[in-house]
Amino acid sequence: MVPLSWYIILSSVLFIIGTAGVLLRRNILIVLMSVELILNSVNINLVAFSYYLQDLRGQVFSIFVITVAAAEVAVALGILIALVRNRGAINVDDIRTMKG
Repeated sequence: MVPLSWYIILSSVLFIIGTAGVLLRRNILIVLMSVELILNSVNINLVAFSYYLQDLRGQVFSIFVITVAAAEVAVALGILIALVRNRGAINVDDIRTMKG
């Protein structure tokens, strides 16, 4: 059986990679993938603790997180397509100029 600490280490590494991607990258697609990495690291923690505590609430909550993440990606890709059609570039700095 895999110890709980390995899941926590894996989740921490994914969270750090995702946070670095959000903070350091300027491409919107990379930022979206980094946000998904962050959400998946949270899901790993929820499922691991749910299994070790013998409680299904963490697994059920991770299903809700996956659902919200899918909706977030759908909305973000819609905005991204509109941005590419209007501006022709997918850079985070281009979104800042849309403020008005």
